[in-house]
Amino acid sequence: MILTPIKTIETHQQSGIWGRVTLDALFRKTAAAHPDRVALVDAPDRADLMSGAPRSLTYAEADAEISRLAGFFSAVGLAQDSVVGLQSPNTVDAVLAFLAVLRAGLVVAPLPLHWRQKNVLEAMSRAGARALIAGESFGGRNIGHEARDTAAEMFSLRFVFGLGPEVADGLIEIDEVLREAPADMAPPPARRDPNAADHVASLTWTHSTSGEPLPIARSHNHWIAAGLMPYLELGLPQAPRIVVPYALTAMAGIGAGVVPWLLSGGTLHLHQPRSLRQLAAHADAVEADMVLVPGTVMPALDRRMEHEGCQLVPVWSAHAPAAAPHQSARTVTDIHIADEFAMIARSRAGSALPRPLPLGRVASPSQAQSGPALVDLALDTEAQPNTLKVRGPMVADSAWPACKVRVPTDKAGYVDTLIPVRHCDGGLAGFGQPGTTAAGLPALPSLDALFGAFPGLKEAAAFLVEDGILGARLYAALVPQRGLMLDVEGFFAYLDAECAGLAEIPHRVLSLSALPRRENGTVDRAALVARVDRGQAAVA
Repeated sequence: MILTPIKTIETHQQSGIWGRVTLDALFRKTAAAHPDRVALVDAPDRADLMSGAPRSLTYAEADAEISRLAGFFSAVGLAQDSVVGLQSPNTVDAVLAFLAVLRAGLVVAPLPLHWRQKNVLEAMSRAGARALIAGESFGGRNIGHEARDTAAEMFSLRFVFGLGPEVADGLIEIDEVLREAPADMAPPPARRDPNAADHVASLTWTHSTSGEPLPIARSHNHWIAAGLMPYLELGLPQAPRIVVPYALTAMAGIGAGVVPWLLSGGTLHLHQPRSLRQLAAHADAVEADMVLVPGTVMPALDRRMEHEGCQLVPVWSAHAPAAAPHQSARTVTDIHIADEFAMIARSRAGSALPRPLPLGRVASPSQAQSGPALVDLALDTEAQPNTLKVRGPMVADSAWPACKVRVPTDKAGYVDTLIPVRHCDGGLAGFGQPGTTAAGLPALPSLDALFGAFPGLKEAAAFLVEDGILGARLYAALVPQRGLMLDVEGFFAYLDAECAGLAEIPHRVLSLSALPRRENGTVDRAALVARVDRGQAAVA
């Protein structure tokens, strides 16, 4: 399915950035040229977190598994452009499933790991998904059981597959499929006109203005243009070793991790984020050429690492706090992510802080005189604070048709991301206002209703408190009914029973006699933040 307007396709083709190469074609090219090169490696501590020993596959081995699985998807009747959900920890099996969905001509819809069953059900329903792939149990959650429950409530979800050696009852075991499938099994030749690279490859997720999950449709060309941004800025060596601690669910994991790996033909080392010490040890052990890391903890990782040849790639989302100065002897390249719409990669070039982001056309590499312009940044100056607008080869400007929601685009072709920006001399200091948003969080009034429905409460309010590492943490202010004591343990048990997403679980709870309100009667969330900052509230 092609959603990009023909005029836009022609413009990007004339620039030379869009072509006829798909993500799968990039993988096949390396597999044909270097079949014995190591392609994918599991985290060394995989066995500590889930069943099964760590896997390491060459390009030839991975290519064979991808073809067999893609052939199976076609054989069971999944038609081209069918949406296949994927929720899994960071494993080799998950990457193989991701690529197999693409090879079969389907649309992969990776789902955030912090989503619970109700979030997955809502998203899969809005995408009109036909299948769901569930990863292994992880972090105390049985993702397979939740996937099975999703299928029980969504009749159009025809298939539920399970990854790994221990699969929940009722799921189709992908490991068994791969063992029993013929060695030469492959999907039928794709019939995609006029250009396979213009077809939608994936759906990734943001939220609509009303709070529902909004699937953003991104073509192969969109992803390749996005991946070119860090790939060119980093100047990676041939066949680099790339360590990625981000799951394949959004711009950071796919655009800054998987696509540069496919473009470079290197080795992708998957990491399960547990501690900086383990991430540093992992990068040192494999002599990584680059490692992605949340921006706020990059200085600490830099101090722990010994391998001097590794480039550090701090990732800054719109929810992240402002960067603190840090001088590193290593090459540091910042990646600024504008939700699911765009990202900018800028080498620090010896600076202790991220370099300002310029408005207008942004090319990569940034210090070259004639690099390809991959995105164009502008501002909505009528909004206060100003918000970011983007357009260009990497910018997906279409939601998936099944959700019946449009992505806001102006007459000049800019997508209004609604993300506030921070100004500085020379351009923008970054995206987002620290302390005002949190990753994966719906609108706060919807959380007021969720929290307030706990039995024994008179009223409740959700609010955010700025945090130096995460950007912001969620708090809950709860007012018990007269004569009742707040049951904090029961409140968290209630949220679990309601299948609240992990991002919807408050970091701390305040027990108050009444909520502070403004003159118009609305909750004064700033006053709640001030109470926490002063440390005068009873915090449970």
